[in-house]
Amino acid sequence: MSARSLSSSTVETTSARGDVDIAAVGSLLADSSRARLLMALDDGRALPAGRLAAEAGVTPATTSGHLAKLVDGGLLVVEVRGRHRYYRLASAAVGHLLEVLTQFAPARPVRSLRQHTRGRALREARTCYDHFAGRFGVTLMAALLDHGFLVGGDGLREPGDGPVGYGTAVDYRLTSDGRAFLDHLGVTVPPRRAFIRYCVDWSEQRHHLAGAVGRGLHDRLLELDWVRRTPGTRAVRVTTEGRRGLRRTLGVEWS
Repeated sequence: MSARSLSSSTVETTSARGDVDIAAVGSLLADSSRARLLMALDDGRALPAGRLAAEAGVTPATTSGHLAKLVDGGLLVVEVRGRHRYYRLASAAVGHLLEVLTQFAPARPVRSLRQHTRGRALREARTCYDHFAGRFGVTLMAALLDHGFLVGGDGLREPGDGPVGYGTAVDYRLTSDGRAFLDHLGVTVPPRRAFIRYCVDWSEQRHHLAGAVGRGLHDRLLELDWVRRTPGTRAVRVTTEGRRGLRRTLGVEWS
């Protein structure tokens, strides 16, 4: 193939692409069952179809079809582990898409004490894909700043931040004392990703910690059993041991 024909072919291929089709993503999210499946995975876990259906409250008969559409649409990926298939969000970007949508989505009417309790628990402490959010998340961020483990901002929403999701207005940095704190706590920071990022928390409208450091802290607190997942929801709860540990290491009085 000549250089001229190669160039022409490249131009034709490129020009065949039109503008982005956000309606294609919207159609995937417009189905309430698919939306529940996505939200059930917004804590960063990978779950088999049966477990995912139970947690999302979707009938097993329709789950496989919904999962196939979400995988084809690039919102989920599937991992084969032996004879089982596990589904998870395709990336952190999908998790943050869901968080952004929560800012614009109307609240569901509360018709029972159980729904009220669940909503309150999500606002108190929850996961945002692979890090902590809610009042617990912003409290951790504030404690890291108060101790000088993080510098660069004060944890408050900045004019340059969006309404929710990843923020870019503040350049937070981990100090040498912060590194020593993470090492003392036994936090492993995962490689090959942004070291420190932050999100604007949709329920608190303050910053909570994301990025590799946020993920490492999330994993370690779960490992220490300072924080436990609440089955069937993104909410988490701080254990008695966790309250002692937070008081001892960060001076946080969690109630």
